[in-house]
Amino acid sequence: MLFTDPCFLFLFLPVVLAVYYFTPRAGKNFVLLGASVLFYALGEGWSTFVVLASIVINFSIGHWIESLGDRRRSWGAITVGVAVNLALLCAFKYSAFIVGNLNVLLVAAHVHALPLPKIHLPLGISFFTFHALSYITDVWRQEVKPMKRLSSFGLYIMLFPQLIAGPIIRYKTICDQFTIGGLRGRQHSWDSFAEGVRRFIIGFGKKMLIANTVAQTADTIFTIRPTLITPAVAWLGVICYTLQIYFDFSGYSDMAIGLGKMFGFTFPENFNYPYIASSITDFWHRWHITLSSWFRDYLYIPLGGNRVPKWRVYLNLLIVFFLCGLWHGAMWTFVVWGLFHGAFLIIERVGLRKWLEKRLILRHVYVLLVVMVGWVFFRSNTFTAAGEFLGRMAFIGGNASAFFTLTQCVTRTLVMAIAVGVVGSLPLASWMGAAINRAGMATRGGRLWLVDLTAGVAELAAMVAIFLASTALSAAGTYNPFIYFRF
Repeated sequence: MLFTDPCFLFLFLPVVLAVYYFTPRAGKNFVLLGASVLFYALGEGWSTFVVLASIVINFSIGHWIESLGDRRRSWGAITVGVAVNLALLCAFKYSAFIVGNLNVLLVAAHVHALPLPKIHLPLGISFFTFHALSYITDVWRQEVKPMKRLSSFGLYIMLFPQLIAGPIIRYKTICDQFTIGGLRGRQHSWDSFAEGVRRFIIGFGKKMLIANTVAQTADTIFTIRPTLITPAVAWLGVICYTLQIYFDFSGYSDMAIGLGKMFGFTFPENFNYPYIASSITDFWHRWHITLSSWFRDYLYIPLGGNRVPKWRVYLNLLIVFFLCGLWHGAMWTFVVWGLFHGAFLIIERVGLRKWLEKRLILRHVYVLLVVMVGWVFFRSNTFTAAGEFLGRMAFIGGNASAFFTLTQCVTRTLVMAIAVGVVGSLPLASWMGAAINRAGMATRGGRLWLVDLTAGVAELAAMVAIFLASTALSAAGTYNPFIYFRF
């Protein structure tokens, strides 16, 4: 079930909200847990037992680690816990990839190839596995106590707003929110609920009005043999995909954060306008923030981080981004995409970032160019396709007698979606707020009441328009699954 599905919008979500708020405080978490299991089961069927098994195993491992005492004595337990979670992830996500690469070696050695396993990939397995790994690691580090109730741990893993595609939420940042009320527990208020609805609608609009519109053109261009498109079409394709993946994933994150607020939870932000980054290092401080910070705290720093010789720092970065690429998908093109970004992080550390600091326009052009070239590898299924596509972007190759041209794919709707997408990639709200304050349109007690009233009415009208337009597209069946669902 998708958040953009009319069944979710007009049946599942309203019913769950009604039952949740009419249920006494002691039963609210059980309502959410039951709704989350149902949400996943409706889309994944028997794969639900994979998630439930992960919950039971990691809950038990957490208590096993605590029972052993200090970190030295529980080293074996955490090793088993990490191995079990990685084995589960590899079995479902990487078994075909591993066997396929092994077959290359077997064929080269004139040995019969092994049959490729056909295993259904449970949605969100990369996300809930990383949740579990962070939990048992934090218990082992003695940063948190293991959860006392299996139902509470199950809710942490399966909470439906973030189950399928994050954000990646660490238990230590949300543990207090599994209790209701008090000084640190989660709170319910109309203001928080209204903010949740607003955030959900923004994400809904990002997905339906921008991401899905540019996705149609991106999919069309990337499915055509690159030698049959003009350079202009190739650039249009990568621009569309650049906007699609951002608005698709940030849209899902906004919807997840909004849903969390409706139920009193506060989830971490996952995006901070990554396309205005001043370097690739800055880009990874803004893109998929919960994933990059997870790799930093649970892999990069344990490998030595910045506290080791420079060559080790560079090696650590390559290891992290090798695994970051592999986390996104069981294909070598994802690995190359990760290493591509890792290489630029190293180059920036060597001196490029300092050189770019005083070149304001050039550094932004550099970031966008690197990111878009990287997206070509991310989007392509083979290196041949990626190489040919990059060749057309560089005016190399092509069959002029059979070119697919701009006039065959550009429409008014596409131009409007790209324009709105470019504007939406900028933090205009904060810029405008700063400009208003600088212009003296704010009083000591805040903005002028007329400014606040006008802004409030305009925002309400915009939210209603976005919701109605997005709902119309959803009802027409024009939506497509979120990109990050397959990760």
